[in-house]
Amino acid sequence: MDNNKAKGGGSIGLSYPTLTKNNYTSWALKMKVYLQARGVWIAIEPNDPKAAVEEKTYKVALAMMYQGLPEDMLLSITEKETAKQAWDALKTMCQGAERVKKAKVQTLRTEFESMSMKDNEQLDDLYLKLNGLVSNIRALGESINNSYVVKKLLRAVPSKFLHIVSTLEQFGDLETMTLEEAVGSLKAHKEKLKGSGKTESNEDWLRRSNRRNTDGSSFNPKGRGRDKSNLKCYNCSAYGHFAADCRKPRRIREQKEEVNMTRLDDNEPALLLAKSDKKEQEVAYLS
Repeated sequence: MDNNKAKGGGSIGLSYPTLTKNNYTSWALKMKVYLQARGVWIAIEPNDPKAAVEEKTYKVALAMMYQGLPEDMLLSITEKETAKQAWDALKTMCQGAERVKKAKVQTLRTEFESMSMKDNEQLDDLYLKLNGLVSNIRALGESINNSYVVKKLLRAVPSKFLHIVSTLEQFGDLETMTLEEAVGSLKAHKEKLKGSGKTESNEDWLRRSNRRNTDGSSFNPKGRGRDKSNLKCYNCSAYGHFAADCRKPRRIREQKEEVNMTRLDDNEPALLLAKSDKKEQEVAYLS
């Protein structure tokens, strides 16, 4: 326990965390904050490497580190003369050699890439696991971009979030969006669905999206201002326009027209007789 004097004359009790073989990442983060609070972190990472640091600063930093070490680890660094040497020795001891560290990073990255949210899992649980993996990867000296983490989150959520994921990917700035903002958007969308009571299925949404992509009526009744290169005309079978805009003669569907027309040959007109119910009336039509 370390008592630091506060500005108001009181004291702040600091309970130093105990370092184990499995908690170095969290221990180092907490201990760094404690050393910064006492103003002795410069003994580990000086602002100016050429500037001299008081001997008392080194001793205070080293004493604070000793407070959070078990006996076996403490004995392994007693020969270190400075706080920085002791800090680096603990880091090497817990993180292992460089080759072992790379193996750990690879394992964490594999777990990161394969992570996915289950249907009965909460968004907060996914966020905590994802953020924890990223913190461990970065603690091992491996860089990982924030936008890459956000994109992974959007890939990890189940299909019920497809609507908001597609919106974020199309209209959101994923390069500047934080992980917390992405989680907040997903949670807001989930609450909105609960409030409205709407449960549009994935299939319905995809079907509606496909109609927008193939039929201009969803955006413009005449399909103007759209890319029509993939649209096939049902009148001339050419691509690039709708049948309603086709300039070629309308195609005659013989299977419909032959109901009212009979041809004996190409050059000879046929006579059609249509009789009414009354026997005394007959009408003749000449094709």
